[in-house]
Amino acid sequence: MTKVVVQVPCYNEEGTLHLVLESIPKKIKGVDSVEILIIDDGSKDKTIEVAKKYGVKHFVRHKKNMGLARSFHDGVNYALSIGADIVVNTDGDNQYPQERIGDLVQPILDGKAEIVIGDRQTAKIAHFSGFKKLMQRFGSAVVNRAAGTDLPDAASGFRAYSKEALMRINIVTTFSYCMVTIIQAGNKRIPIESIKIETNAKTRESRLFKNIWQHMFKSGSAIVRSYIMYRPHLIFLTLGTVLLVGGLAPFIRYGIIYLSGDRGSHIQSLLLGAVFIFAAIISYALAVIADLTRTNRVLQEDALERIKRLQFETIDK
Repeated sequence: MTKVVVQVPCYNEEGTLHLVLESIPKKIKGVDSVEILIIDDGSKDKTIEVAKKYGVKHFVRHKKNMGLARSFHDGVNYALSIGADIVVNTDGDNQYPQERIGDLVQPILDGKAEIVIGDRQTAKIAHFSGFKKLMQRFGSAVVNRAAGTDLPDAASGFRAYSKEALMRINIVTTFSYCMVTIIQAGNKRIPIESIKIETNAKTRESRLFKNIWQHMFKSGSAIVRSYIMYRPHLIFLTLGTVLLVGGLAPFIRYGIIYLSGDRGSHIQSLLLGAVFIFAAIISYALAVIADLTRTNRVLQEDALERIKRLQFETIDK
């Protein structure tokens, strides 16, 4: 039997949640059961009452607002605990077309992918400013570079994850899981596909960030952190090489001047070169340490994956 759990993170969504719940398909071809999970991230309105009115039976409740990443993490753990084979994530503000959930999970059912992301085609979204569209393209390009993927909309939260993918992915940020999970999946060679979707009309401003600049800073920080997790040696090796070249330049210059007959003092440039070379040596040493740390993290992730399998694969469906 194949069970799909559609999780809906909510924070004061009583005004729009009914639109989401009404449009989630009750049946999907190739799926035996579809269940809805509401993640109440500290709502102070009637979000839970609305969900119960529509017959929702599964809830994860936070006493205070914990953020999108934590909500996704807790929702996934709950979904796996009730036997989910595929977990679909949508939003409580009705941004995404829930009627396309069947199309979203199809590549997983067909065995073509373990993660499927809804491409919002951001260039066509009317309420996105030109600058925001540009930043969305840039952000996706950076994520694709770090993950080795080719996804047009890395920031989309309309996604489907197979149980297998969720066993291997870990949430390591408190801001947003979207880009981080792609970088992890890409580096772990988990197959990812995307399908084109059209978003619904805007219902409210985003609560994930105060403005585009905060969003860029937090997203950028999460991307850099994730990239360093998987390729730390490249960062320090690149830095070390730049410092080494910068350090050798004064010595080469001094050698040329000395051979030309100039016996003047150039101690300042030599000292600067020595400092750069010393910094390069430190950077190379950090590259070795970072690579060893990465190896240790991989072993820890393998152990965590085994724990997840012991915890969730023995569930009687």
